[in-house]
Amino acid sequence: MKAEVIAEMKRKMDRALEVLSQDFARIRTGRASVALLEGIKVEAYGSAMPLSQVGSLAAPEPRLLTIQPWDTSLLTEVEKAILRSDLGLTPSNDGKIIRIPIPPLTTERRKELVKSIKKMTEESKVALRNLRREANEQFKELKKEKMLSEDEAFKAQEEVQKITDDYIKKLDTLAADKEKEIMSF
Repeated sequence: MKAEVIAEMKRKMDRALEVLSQDFARIRTGRASVALLEGIKVEAYGSAMPLSQVGSLAAPEPRLLTIQPWDTSLLTEVEKAILRSDLGLTPSNDGKIIRIPIPPLTTERRKELVKSIKKMTEESKVALRNLRREANEQFKELKKEKMLSEDEAFKAQEEVQKITDDYIKKLDTLAADKEKEIMSF
């Protein structure tokens, strides 16, 4: 029973780490990455479709993204979708392909992004602490139902704390790496 609770907690903590990593990938660092365009929806064929489903995305140069819609009649819709996004990017097209130059970040914008990273990291830490609390409550319940002894419950809670500390270190490392990436350009 103890192993199941810990395995479930680890699985959820891995997911929290993965979500933070995906969120960081969407943050503009001054370097072109197709991950910047994730989450952009394009009005196509009567519905909102993800940008990756209406064309091929590429980063041929460190400061340039390209989108080649499979249907050229969607060029203007793709451009509108990019302009509507909060990325602050200006697309241009030549009738076949959309080019999006990635301007260098200003120092002020870098500082804003670092604040945003710290906020996201703190939210993830709160999520980890909530998972720790849930696991500890499950152990208390098992102890109450006499499925775990007092010592086993205490050891399980110590293990949960150690695992939580490890995941928080991973979050901090992830945040420090992203912060370094943003400030290095």
